Amino acid sequence: MADKKNDYYEVLGVEKTASADEIKRAYRKKAMQYHPDRNPGDKLAEERFKEVGEAYEVLSDEEKRARYDQYGFQGVDPNFNPGGFGGGFGGFGGFGDFGDIISDIFGGGRSASASNSPRRGENIGARLELTFEEAAFGASKEVTVQRIENCATCNGTGSADGQVETCDTCRGTGQVRTTQSFMGMTMQSSTVCPKCGGKGKLIKNPCTTCKGKGKVRRSRKVAVKVPAGVDGGQSVRVRGEGCVGANGGPSGDLLVEVSIRRHETFARDGVDVLCEVPITFAQAALGAKLDIPTLDGPVPYTIPEGTQTGTVFHIPGKGIPYVGNNRRRGEHRFTVVVETPTRLSKEQKELLRQLEGMDDNSNTPKRKKFFEKLK
Repeated sequence: MADKKNDYYEVLGVEKTASADEIKRAYRKKAMQYHPDRNPGDKLAEERFKEVGEAYEVLSDEEKRARYDQYGFQGVDPNFNPGGFGGGFGGFGGFGDFGDIISDIFGGGRSASASNSPRRGENIGARLELTFEEAAFGASKEVTVQRIENCATCNGTGSADGQVETCDTCRGTGQVRTTQSFMGMTMQSSTVCPKCGGKGKLIKNPCTTCKGKGKVRRSRKVAVKVPAGVDGGQSVRVRGEGCVGANGGPSGDLLVEVSIRRHETFARDGVDVLCEVPITFAQAALGAKLDIPTLDGPVPYTIPEGTQTGTVFHIPGKGIPYVGNNRRRGEHRFTVVVETPTRLSKEQKELLRQLEGMDDNSNTPKRKKFFEKLK
């Protein structure tokens, strides 16, 4: 499976020596390029977008990146055991690694030690709907999440009286070693301690709130600072607001997926703002100075005479701010739509016939057309 994947550094277009900031910038650029909203119906772009996200998830995490650099794709596989095959005698990484492989046959393995080591808490997710303006200029919001926390009653110990004893079977290591014979050789293997379940400690008086687990699920309100320029479908990471870690490990993160409420006037194309501006027949023919609605309020703009319906005009610097660089913004693009007059009076109709070069008794247009008469 690994040979079907593209190298994560190549996916993001960075060197293996790239800094965390360089990786983040490369990810944002690639994610914007392949975002489904910019490539509707493009399956290849959708796959590239997922690939970019997978690469960033690994390379933005120092621990995962180190494993990837050392072992490749296998290093970030949850089932990967770095003590397995390597070089050396008979295709194995020496007698010690061979012993580990044999110990797996007897039900051991290195995973036994992991149960008592510090582990990072899991990430959690939430959704947040923003107005068009909040997404454009940023906002401070709150979301309600469910997460795993240390039990407040026992301070995460799991003990009602605070008394926690070291397991006398494994001596606090969470694992026990056994000796077995295989092919005339004496082999040692490690297994999870059956008495403490790999925790390395024993609780005689469990906490009634968490039932001795030391962890509880709680509903919390978390403050989220949404950066200016965030787009629908993107996520805002709030570090350390996920589930609590185990054995002193760090907490996970909160990932808030953003959606944007439809605006009655504006639409969005990346960092550009779009809108339609209706104008009258006379304004299109003669030209006019208009107040164009933008995110910053009305902006005066003069359209030339003879403007056709569907013409697009550009106002630089009035679009969406770039994420991480609020001083740089997209443009505001507005499309004029000429409104055809209805319910005209007899006098108005007569004036139009005269301009069009027609009289009351004939519907045959003369050679001089409407805009020629205006000139």
